[in-house]
Amino acid sequence: MNTILTFHKLLLTLIIGLVLSGCNNESSNKQELVSKQAVQKYTKETVLKGRVSNKKGNLHSGEIRATDSNNNFLASAQINKDSHYAITIPANTELPITLTYASDDADQKDLISVVIYATFTKYDINDLTTLIAKKAKSLGGYTHSNMTIAADATVGVPDANKTSTGFRGDPTKQYGGWH
Repeated sequence: MNTILTFHKLLLTLIIGLVLSGCNNESSNKQELVSKQAVQKYTKETVLKGRVSNKKGNLHSGEIRATDSNNNFLASAQINKDSHYAITIPANTELPITLTYASDDADQKDLISVVIYATFTKYDINDLTTLIAKKAKSLGGYTHSNMTIAADATVGVPDANKTSTGFRGDPTKQYGGWH
């Protein structure tokens, strides 16, 4: 009986110690998580391409400006009449990069898209990418986790699509299934 009581006291002391040590290091743990994220960069000159549009449709004129995380200018390109752009990013450019659409039209707000992955080269710029980028920035910056949270919070999925309720058919195949 004494052995069980001693074991419980030891376990309780260990749990309290872990909780207290976690509270004291909360800010340093967050810093460690951020600093462990590998910095991605374009090791060679890279061409980014995409389409520019807003809620009304494709945009046929304007300029795309690429800036680094310190808002330093990297490159610019014009949109062609098919609403597409191609912008060349210099070698050894660290990510994230912000692609900003600007127009001479006073009614058109600037649109942005953020480049956080060196493996992708296609980045459309539109109202949705702008909302996601602004939300991610408000969460603390353009990191993978902030961009994911921002995209999830920004893109509205109707409740009817979040569950199998009302689905007629094999529920194991609705979301890709396991057979």
